[in-house]
Amino acid sequence: MDFPPIGSDNSWQATFLRFLNHLPGLAYRCKINNDYSESVLEFASSGSIDLLGMTPEELVRDNFNTFERMTPAADLRMVKQRIRDSIVTHTPYQLMYRLNLPTGKVKWIWDQGEAVYDQNGDARYLEGLIMDVSEQKFQELALQEENRQLKLSADRIYSLGPIVGKSEGMHQVYNRILKAAESDTNVIIYGETGCGKDLVARTIHDYSGRKGAYVPVNCGAIPESLLESEFFGHTKGSFSGAVANKDGYIAAAHNGTLFLDEIGELPMHLQVKLLRAIENKMYTPLGSHTPRTSNFRLVAATNQDLAKLVREKKTRSDFYYRINVLSITLPPLREREGDLALLIEAWCDRHNTRLNIPLNVRHYLEKYSWPGNVRELHNFLARYATFGEAALEGLGDLAETALLAPAPEGLSLEEATLQLEDRMIRHALERCRWRRKDAAVYLGLNLRTLQRKMKRLGI
Repeated sequence: MDFPPIGSDNSWQATFLRFLNHLPGLAYRCKINNDYSESVLEFASSGSIDLLGMTPEELVRDNFNTFERMTPAADLRMVKQRIRDSIVTHTPYQLMYRLNLPTGKVKWIWDQGEAVYDQNGDARYLEGLIMDVSEQKFQELALQEENRQLKLSADRIYSLGPIVGKSEGMHQVYNRILKAAESDTNVIIYGETGCGKDLVARTIHDYSGRKGAYVPVNCGAIPESLLESEFFGHTKGSFSGAVANKDGYIAAAHNGTLFLDEIGELPMHLQVKLLRAIENKMYTPLGSHTPRTSNFRLVAATNQDLAKLVREKKTRSDFYYRINVLSITLPPLREREGDLALLIEAWCDRHNTRLNIPLNVRHYLEKYSWPGNVRELHNFLARYATFGEAALEGLGDLAETALLAPAPEGLSLEEATLQLEDRMIRHALERCRWRRKDAAVYLGLNLRTLQRKMKRLGI
């Protein structure tokens, strides 16, 4: 079988040639030898001018593959192997590699095409389209370099994105985040409630350079009857109440990140279907028979021991091993030595406010165990900004302990007494919403005595 040359005088070929020359890239045809080891460029569209600064005639002259001459040796070996594999398997190829132009400039190109076979099934030609992706690739490389530099200085930085902390445990977290951002590996984040697992997931997405959306999902907040529809979407009429087609979380996360919080709450039947989507990047909406694709990246989080759930047969082992590729463990706030002051400062900056927290109160905040972690700290700071030291009541026994703390050394008895009176009176007033009569009762004083003390203390 003979393949007619592109660009002959036939009208349909002339039309096809005009089409190729108007494509946003360089269309090409290469003739390949019998063992697929060599190819000769026979046709190039006029897109070669914008892409390479060379005319099609310059590219195809001398019966030589000019692209091979411009491709670095390391890249060329990869290109030839990938193309040979595609020929043998009868599948299209998609390649990204560099070209060293005669001007000395380096360009990154995206090359996609496939072989053309004769009637005997032997590959005769390669036909494809080449696009300039230099800008996107250089942005990606710049981001990788930024991540690399951050990784080198991770033990010296006090924050990464919205995450704040300088403790040793947080430096380890920073390193793991940057490592995760460099790949599309599935990630699972372990940590107690309130540690900031959602912030870690968001930071991984931001530093990964993914162009799609960040889609957070709380698996424990969705009724089980709606889980499949929410994840995979549905078609109109697929169930009662489905009045229109609807995309799910997986579709929304295409080219982005799907963050599944409380992943240990997912029922077994959904784990099976989600596993297929994770492995193949394909899913089928409810009511449809047509598979769809979504190039999402999975990041999960849990405060549970997933390995224990596997042993208890509450989580599938294949699902667990698929999502547990790269793990990040967030330390609880009580183990983050030196981070409390940074977290308070960051909260104040974010809310454009300043809190006057006495040293004795700060000291006992450091000693508090913070079972609700950073979330509890933020809630406390919000209360403190409104109610002052009365907010300490939410921290249990810490309140009275802080109020009755020893006065700093160097004060006279009278000065120390005045400080203690000031703290106790303010605490009583704040607790009683500044109703002086109620505060007097709370302190065991008559109202006149309380008023006299308040005047002396300037309250």
